Amino acid sequence: MSNQRVPASTSYLRRLQLVEQNLSLLSQSLRGVERECLRVTGGGHLAQTPHPAALGSALTNEQITTDYSESLLEFITPALADPAKVLESLEQVHRFVYTKLDGEYLWSPSMPCILPAEEDIPIAEYGTSNVGKFKHVYRKGLALRYGRTMQCIAGIHYNFSLAEALWPLLRETESGEQSDRDYQSAAYFALIRNFRRYSWLLMYLFGASPALEKGFLRGRAHQLEELDAETLYLPYATSLRMSDLGYQSNAQARLAPSLNSLDSYIEGIRKALDTVYPLYEQKGTTKRGEWLQLNSNVLQIENEYYSSIRPKRVAYVGERPIEALTSRGVQYVEVRCLDINPFMPLGIDLTESRFLDAFLLFCALEDSPQFDSGECDQYDSNFLAVAKEGRRPGLELCLDGQSIGLKAWASELIRHIGQLAVLLDRARGGEEHMHALAAQQAKVDDASLTPSAQVLASMSEHNESFVQFSLRQSRLHAKAFREMPLAAEQQQVFENLASESITEQVRLETLDQEDFHQFMDAYLARS
Repeated sequence: MSNQRVPASTSYLRRLQLVEQNLSLLSQSLRGVERECLRVTGGGHLAQTPHPAALGSALTNEQITTDYSESLLEFITPALADPAKVLESLEQVHRFVYTKLDGEYLWSPSMPCILPAEEDIPIAEYGTSNVGKFKHVYRKGLALRYGRTMQCIAGIHYNFSLAEALWPLLRETESGEQSDRDYQSAAYFALIRNFRRYSWLLMYLFGASPALEKGFLRGRAHQLEELDAETLYLPYATSLRMSDLGYQSNAQARLAPSLNSLDSYIEGIRKALDTVYPLYEQKGTTKRGEWLQLNSNVLQIENEYYSSIRPKRVAYVGERPIEALTSRGVQYVEVRCLDINPFMPLGIDLTESRFLDAFLLFCALEDSPQFDSGECDQYDSNFLAVAKEGRRPGLELCLDGQSIGLKAWASELIRHIGQLAVLLDRARGGEEHMHALAAQQAKVDDASLTPSAQVLASMSEHNESFVQFSLRQSRLHAKAFREMPLAAEQQQVFENLASESITEQVRLETLDQEDFHQFMDAYLARS
């Protein structure tokens, strides 16, 4: 592979030099993690119990909530400058939760456990406030549109931002008259475009879902192979979660908001929020007074848009995400394509986090031409190819209409990302980022070191089905967390958060004066 595959342009080298001259700003980057995981029984079945009251209110506890299902927990860390502190926060949440689980486990991989009948997968409940009803009805709409089974897939979301003070410095090196706010938004969209170009690499390095429980497909047609009587897989897959078996939508198949600017992106999202989709319209919004979905549009709300990465801005209370982006621009990005690593108690470790930081910094600084019409199809094809057969020897991807070997391209990308890893190590001290890159290069050199290969190898070594393997890992993690309880003071902090969240939910329910129809009319009017 020639060095021209990832060109070091004059503008890129200028940005690199500016960052090198302001190394202290690199240590001010923020990252946070959201980890989803199913609660399961000792036999590997989906827990049918309500969200544990001892964990607080799923509506108002900022660190412990639920995603789609009452059984699908979501743990949220604060955004911090030190990735080690982020993972320490995530670990503390896990340790607290395990003091409140009665005979249940946190499921170790991304793909689901043994699921009950579709109609018996419990949709998350958030109480009687209008905000709580809104969250519940939205999830009912997801069930109506995509089915409950698909909503039980779990993942890791990685939120990342560069120091706010870095963007004005970078803007001064560019031509143009953009404001700091507009330049920052444009720069984040440049990062997002590069992420789309190169995110197949993350599937290869961190994909950890090459197999699944046979019942997950509910008898649907598929091209998977049978590993055993209970398990389906693809021999070279890295992430079935992110393949075309995952969260799919015919309505969203036509939705491709432009990633060339914030304005064009918002225009595309607004169109989806305002466009009725005939099939959803046929199903109706309410039936005999019961809400079935928030509306019959392509998207009920912004968060329904499925993407491997999203531009984000923290919204004010009562403010819609699209309003926040429109008024104040992009603040950070949310990476959504990461599998949970079933060998890791937290589903992610510091080595992965450090590589992600270097990768995202590379995406932010590298030249990022705007997308031509249909250009994303090439990147989507690369991504899907790696998700389904990324470990196949000799696999080739497409770059600028030409075939290129995965290993050659991956090695070249890692070499270029290494320039940013060096700067991150200089900013923080030590060599941890370079060690993280070396660990990823080893996976490129030897596919058996990838998480997806190790999952299949472990199942083979222990003669286990997917469920047996996953349950064994879940029990190992549970044992580890329970053997290192929180200090009494830290335990009490979580107890207080849980108690205060319940009080806050009651307060919200007491304050509501308008009925839900009025609430929805006011909310939708703000789109």
